[in-house]
Parts: sequence; structure tokens; C-alpha cells
Amino acid sequence: MNWWIIAGIVVLIVILLTKGIPVNFVKGSGQVVMKVTVGVLFLFFFNLFGASFGLHIPINVFTAVIVGMLGIPGIACLTAISVFVI
Repeated sequence: MNWWIIAGIVVLIVILLTKGIPVNFVKGSGQVVMKVTVGVLFLFFFNLFGASFGLHIPINVFTAVIVGMLGIPGIACLTAISVFVI
């Protein structure tokens, strides 16, 4: 590593320690991470129970965000796309 990269990281750490991390940023990013995690869990259980009916929705960032933001209607929409389009 070059010395200017280390100096930049040290300056960034000092600024964050003195000013603090914006609360809205931490709160908003925490909610997004929680929703995506819930979306992944919904997809996992849907794939677990949907396998007996021949249904499968791949678990990736796109589907996890859709299910995380929309919930059960998101799973219904992705299932309809999977069944009728693909």
C-alpha cells in the first residue's frame, strides 16, 4: 500500500470519530439490509416448500430485494413470472 492510501484511511477514521456517522444513513442502510435478509429467508422457505409443486425462484440480489420490499406479493409476482413467462 502506498502511504497516501494509509493517510487517507487514517484521516477518514479521525473525521468519523470526531463528527460521528450520520444517524439517518446507518438507520436507512440497516433497514435495507434487514429487508433483504427477510427476502432471502422468504425465498429459501418458498423454494423449500415449492419444490414439491415444481416451483423454484432463484435466490439472488434482484429477487431478494423484490421480495424484501414487497413481501408476499413479491413472491407471488416472481412465481407468476416464473410460471407464465419463463
